[in-house]
Amino acid sequence: MTAAHPALADAARVPYWLDRPERPDPLPPLAGPTSADLLVVGGGYSGLWAALLARQADPGREVLLVEAGTCGWAASGRNGGFCAASLTHGLANGAQRFPGEIDELERLGRENLAAIEATVAEHRIDCDFERTGELAVAVEPYQLAGLAQDAALARRYGHDVTLLDREQVRAEVNSPTYLGGLSDRDRVAMLDPARLAWGLRRACLDAGVRIHEHTRVTGLRRDGGALHARTVGADDLPGSVRAGRVVLATNAFPPLLRRLRAWTVPVYDYALMTEPLRPEQRAAVGWRNRQGLTDTGNQFHYYRITGDNRILFGGYDAVYHYGNRVAPALEQREATFAALAEHFFATFPQLDGLRFSHRWGGVIDTCTRFCPFFGTAYDGRLAYAAGYTGLGVGATRFGARVMLDLLDGADTPLTRLGLVRDKPLPFPPEPVRAAGIGLTRWSLARADARQGRRNLWLRTLDRLGLGFDS
Repeated sequence: MTAAHPALADAARVPYWLDRPERPDPLPPLAGPTSADLLVVGGGYSGLWAALLARQADPGREVLLVEAGTCGWAASGRNGGFCAASLTHGLANGAQRFPGEIDELERLGRENLAAIEATVAEHRIDCDFERTGELAVAVEPYQLAGLAQDAALARRYGHDVTLLDREQVRAEVNSPTYLGGLSDRDRVAMLDPARLAWGLRRACLDAGVRIHEHTRVTGLRRDGGALHARTVGADDLPGSVRAGRVVLATNAFPPLLRRLRAWTVPVYDYALMTEPLRPEQRAAVGWRNRQGLTDTGNQFHYYRITGDNRILFGGYDAVYHYGNRVAPALEQREATFAALAEHFFATFPQLDGLRFSHRWGGVIDTCTRFCPFFGTAYDGRLAYAAGYTGLGVGATRFGARVMLDLLDGADTPLTRLGLVRDKPLPFPPEPVRAAGIGLTRWSLARADARQGRRNLWLRTLDRLGLGFDS
């Protein structure tokens, strides 16, 4: 077992974003039978946006949201807080998979990010929303060519990007590991993810959405012209909902639809948060423009500075557990935290002696095309979205719009998109699933150690359109 890094000694084993006194008190679980025009299952970003947009579109619609934990407690409250305009897990992925509509998807993504910013302002959601952009950095010589290719692609689609040499990138953020960078100023915002979720929850309540927390849906069935959902709340409190339409927004967690099990796998991601930097420590790293940062290895890190001058440092490992296993015990992984701590101080040696205040993990839903997919079930009475692959902070609002259009049976610009109509390739069943994911992770690590050279397995995945990163 990897020895713990001394800077981790006092780190709380909970997500930093959720470990705050302003966390709202839980709402009571559902007790007994009830009904609604629209039932939303899941209180993360997907479900909260769907509930809010549904009420805004039709204030007379009875909307009920149920959440197995509390709103925002899962991926929505423990991610890095990068809110990207991209709906396709980056421009390169979108251009490869949807070449005929990538211009439209980029336009929709920009509109979506602007709408999120407007909602934050309209509802006075205090979530440290900042349009700071993002800085991708090369830490190995071979990665410089990839940055140049990304810059050329971004400019082709009208994005404001700048290639930075070694001195320029270190003038932005001071790390001896940086060899160059790509500054993207218009497609990413930074925010506090839990406070965004809590703000959307409050906006939903203000709009008249009924919310029951600690209420888990255990089954769905047809009920005449509607759907019937069985629920169980705290202390095994039984309940049920009869709803004309259902939004299924459970993402990485075991789905209520069996078909979704073939299209998604839950992958654990991990992060550290430092204690607040002292003024001299902040001066030593610079970071005056407060961008989000990523390096460009296959097993990449993402990191950002918070409103109270802490540094979040996460990524690198993407851990799958046999049989799509999801469990609270998997949120702590000593080897990953030790590796992240070592990587942090290699990136910022001038911060030696800084301590980490929090360490945590969370589960991401990924699919073989790395961006969301959509569909309906129960003769169009249920709509779902899943597969956001770590970029759901922004894209879930778009996904909510898609699900509501699908439930309306509407022929809209969104429902006509190939992104919406098409499905990703399914993952194979176990044990091939676990073996394939394991081989891919090993191959990616090997490529990073061999100046980006991809082995036969990775080249085969690339030819099949299944290129994979962490």
